[in-house]
Amino acid sequence: MKLNKLILPLMIALVAMLATTGCKKGFTKVTPLPGQTSAPTGDQSPTTLPPGDVLPGGPGVGTGAGPSGPGQLATTSDWDPNNCTQDRAALADQTVYFAFDSAAVLSKEQNKLIIVSEKLKSDPSAKLLIEGHCDERGTEEYNRALGERRALALREALAAAGIDSNNVRTISYGKDKPADPGHDEAAWSKNRRGEFILCHLKTGL
Repeated sequence: MKLNKLILPLMIALVAMLATTGCKKGFTKVTPLPGQTSAPTGDQSPTTLPPGDVLPGGPGVGTGAGPSGPGQLATTSDWDPNNCTQDRAALADQTVYFAFDSAAVLSKEQNKLIIVSEKLKSDPSAKLLIEGHCDERGTEEYNRALGERRALALREALAAAGIDSNNVRTISYGKDKPADPGHDEAAWSKNRRGEFILCHLKTGL
């Protein structure tokens, strides 16, 4: 009887001590709610994309570091288009157009890439600047990322055709430089594009 009276307070003290220690350490695992594949890891809210000419992923898709503003060059090449003569007319007819919300090069546009690659192969001193553009719908941030993806897709297609990627630079203007200022599908289809600018290093550089 006396033993039971001694054990009971000891057990209560032990339980209290373990409870206190557990609170200090905090939870080590959170059970997901029904329908979740993993436990919450912080402030999470549903992600909704704005309607328009956009792709998920945010800036930096395809390069690892997104543009900080419209028109940031993306490549590992060491030549600067600002130190080149730029001929926008030479390849103007080969502008590639994209489907809504897409950076995939359409099969009907493939012949334009062949012409561009042949032009570059025939002129070993030529460099190429590729501009990626989007239509006006969607946020500026997402469209800059999508414009970058479009330009990079064209760069990769040219590389597959045998063009040295070091001779090609890309730049994204997002929706900042529309080819057509209209606000309907006829205009938007012209603005979802990739343009090729033929470049030659200025003499003495």
